[in-house]
Amino acid sequence: MSKRDIGQEIIESIKEIKAYKHNGKDLRTRKLTDPAPPQEIREKLNLSQTAFAGLMGVSVRTVQDWEQGRREPSGPAEALLRIAEQKPDVFLSLR
Repeated sequence: MSKRDIGQEIIESIKEIKAYKHNGKDLRTRKLTDPAPPQEIREKLNLSQTAFAGLMGVSVRTVQDWEQGRREPSGPAEALLRIAEQKPDVFLSLR
């Protein structure tokens, strides 16, 4: 893993914002795709609801609510679902 220079990244970001405000320069943006349904991701990972809930940091009841359509995952949970779907090896290494 490469070592990041957070201070330099912040300075570069501030310069981009200033350039945008000054002359309308385009900022780099990314469009994130919605993750697959939680049950589909869980089944692809071959995890029980209990194990999946533990890795997600939520209760089993929350996973059940997601899978039965009673609730939608919030922002942080949605981000974890995206990681679980796109980088399953990273997600499963959290054990």
